[in-house]
Amino acid sequence: MQLIEVTTPALAEEFLKVQLRLYKKDPNYIRPLDKDIDQVFDPKKNKLLRDGEVIRWILRDKSGVAVGRVAAFINKKTANTYEQPTGGMGFFDCINDQAAANLLFDACRAWLQERGMEAMDGPVNFGERDKWWGLMVDGFLPPTYCMNYNYPYYQQLFENYGFQLYFNQYVYYRTVEDKLTPEYYEKSQRVLNDPDYHFQHMDKNNLDKYAEDFRTIYNKGWVKHEGVKAMGEAQAKSIMKALKPVLDERIIWFTYYKGEPAGFFIAIPELNQLFKYTNGKLDLWGKVKFAFHRWRGACKTMYGIVFGIIPECQGKGVEAAMVVSASKVVQNNPNIPYVDLQMNWIGDFNPKMMKVVEQVGSRVLKTYVTYRFLFDRTKEFKRAPIIR
Repeated sequence: MQLIEVTTPALAEEFLKVQLRLYKKDPNYIRPLDKDIDQVFDPKKNKLLRDGEVIRWILRDKSGVAVGRVAAFINKKTANTYEQPTGGMGFFDCINDQAAANLLFDACRAWLQERGMEAMDGPVNFGERDKWWGLMVDGFLPPTYCMNYNYPYYQQLFENYGFQLYFNQYVYYRTVEDKLTPEYYEKSQRVLNDPDYHFQHMDKNNLDKYAEDFRTIYNKGWVKHEGVKAMGEAQAKSIMKALKPVLDERIIWFTYYKGEPAGFFIAIPELNQLFKYTNGKLDLWGKVKFAFHRWRGACKTMYGIVFGIIPECQGKGVEAAMVVSASKVVQNNPNIPYVDLQMNWIGDFNPKMMKVVEQVGSRVLKTYVTYRFLFDRTKEFKRAPIIR
């Protein structure tokens, strides 16, 4: 087998097609948009490449057929926030062959060690955790937008190599019309009756305001998570700008306490229900297909991206009041096309958030694993710390 570094546009195209070849007979597979993968490795699109480093490889068999791929990267903003300097590996795909997988893992390990790293997490993204993060190990259903999809045998490839469970990530599910319990309504009532609290859905005509409100809440609630840095104003605006073409303001909600931002629930239409018709391309024809299938109502799922309450307002029923406020708009509304709700990326290191989504009647639909591999095999392995 031959390991080849991706250094040309032709090899970058081959890197994309490795996955397509492996999954072409899998009915649950949805091809990611080529542009979403390409921009991870594009210095003009991924600002982490200004200081960070990245490399990609393709693995070919003796007949020259690509049978695997992988990327390794160092995010300078987070690498040294852990007990040991930690790099990442991701965009892993491979035939069911441990020797082939080991060649890919070894390449990542050696490259990261040469650059001072002492561990690697994988499969993860060279960017934020909301995309391409974790290995699917349960609930092998069609992937949601920008989430990994893989065969079940990948779990053994990782664990046989020596990767260990760092944390689980869950995707929760409920139907939109499922009724909230009387107890949940009761929990929300005290907050709903408090004039200091105000709940509203987004107005996309005032996007900059909501970008700043989002950033304020995020920085109060997320920076205590291991490996997470504060969000800047430009980054928040960029996120909202990226969401604007697809957002439905009726399913993005904000909480305010005494006029100050205190919580949010951000959901979007589940775009893979539309992108599955474009075959990875968002060229003119791809955009026409996307628009047509959106018009005909092919998207029936809301996709919860992130849900958070600032620490000062936690444990008071604020999240319940926000959910009840949203339910009054979303449920029993003939103008709302959504049937299902999936809530993405809830780590098992965050039991408070797990409890919140379970209280609204959600159950685990899919499980992903983020693994960690310590290069010094004599060191004690520690799982991700629990957020108290």
